Order: sequence, then structure tokens, then C-alpha cells
Amino acid sequence: MDTHSLIDCEHVSCTYGNSAVIENVHMRIQRGEFVGIVGPSGSGKTTLLKAVMGSHPVAHGSITKQPHLTIGYVPQVETVDWYFPVTVEEVIVMTQSRTTWWPRITPSERTAVQDVLGKLGIADVAHRHIRELSGGQQQRVFLARAMFRNPDILIMDEPTSGVDVRTRHEILHLLADLHAGGLTILLTTHDLNGLAAHLPRLVCFNKTVIADGNPREVLTSQVLEATYGAPMEVLEHGGMPIVVEHGPTRVRSEGK
Repeated sequence: MDTHSLIDCEHVSCTYGNSAVIENVHMRIQRGEFVGIVGPSGSGKTTLLKAVMGSHPVAHGSITKQPHLTIGYVPQVETVDWYFPVTVEEVIVMTQSRTTWWPRITPSERTAVQDVLGKLGIADVAHRHIRELSGGQQQRVFLARAMFRNPDILIMDEPTSGVDVRTRHEILHLLADLHAGGLTILLTTHDLNGLAAHLPRLVCFNKTVIADGNPREVLTSQVLEATYGAPMEVLEHGGMPIVVEHGPTRVRSEGK
């Protein structure tokens, strides 16, 4: 493993029961990269993220990480119980607590929370209940929770799922700013046109890596049909690839 590589996946396979979910995955994440993984529902994208984080066992192969690597994780918003009775401040500080389930917030932690919320443009929501927030604000809260640990790499599962077009653009610009500041980012997305096409590196994935490169290299009709199992036309507008689906597989471009 070279000094610039944060994560190396070699021949990685994972299973649920007796069924293979991902097979023979080769992927390397270098320090400072911004990488998106795209593929249909059920293709194993979330399982791959969980395997990288160590929360899903690897059946075959290996995942090597830099020693003492700190990971900040942002889950899919659909998996969060928004009615759990906690404030934004408590949600963020819980990620640091190792001794108590309901942490006592110290003055220094309160200052740190305000700092990270301020960087994400939501400093005024610290004492609000998470269920009172908009979808975009909720996504930023969990991004703040991940950033509170000063991670080496930020891993996000479908960060634009369930948000409107305006919020999707805000999240994309926010992630671009974080990446420009030196943060390594790995995310999954269904959003081919609104998010994936704008990333520096894209991995097309369906149980294994179908293609890996910049969007103009991998967003081709041939690669997308191999990934999604349906014909898709790729046009170009302003130097950017635009995906048009013609088969039964619906491509999300509005973050629904």
C-alpha cells in the first residue's frame, strides 16, 4: 500500500447468507480524491461502503486502510429515525461520546458544534429538534456530525436522495468546497446527471466494478447498459455528458 492510498480493495467479495452481493472488487482510493459510485438499486453499493468501514464482513479478498484512518460517515436520510427526541447539537456530539449514550455537552464541544454548523451554513439550528428541519438541513446536520471528528475521508451514502433540485446543487457545491480544502470524499449516488457527471472520478458498479475513470470516459451507452441492464443514450451539453434512459431502469436526476 503506497503512502498516498487511503483504502485498497483487492478481490473483495461480500455475501448475505449464501448469496454474493459484491464480487471480486478492485478499487483504490487515494488521498485527496473525490470518487462517486453509481449503479442500480441492489447492486451492492451500500454493502461496499459498509465493508470499507468494517461494518460488513469480507467473505473473500482484503480491504487495506491506512493506519489510524478516521472515517466520517453520512447515512442515507431514509434510514434515520427523525422522530428520535434529540436536538441538532446532541446528534452531532453523540458521535464523540464513548462513555455515555446521552452525552453531556461541554463548553468546548458546544463551541466546536457551532463552528462546524457555521461552516455548513446552519449555525442557527443547533438547538432545534432534528424533525423540525428541512431535508437539506437534515442532510447538512449529518454531514456536520461526520465532519465533527475531523475525518481523513468522508463516506456518504446517497447524499442527494430525497432532496429537491436546489438542495442538490447546494450539497454538490458544499462537497466541492470541502474537497477543495483537501478532504477525501467517497459517495454513492443514483443521480447521474445532477451529481455523478460533475465528479472528478466515477465508478460504475453492479456487484463489481464495470468501469472506473472520469465521467466523460465511463458515462457511455455501452458502460451504462452493462451497469443498469437497460439501453441508455448519452448526449453532450456544454462539454458534460447527459444520460437519457430508454429502458425500464429509471435514472434519478432530481434526487427523488
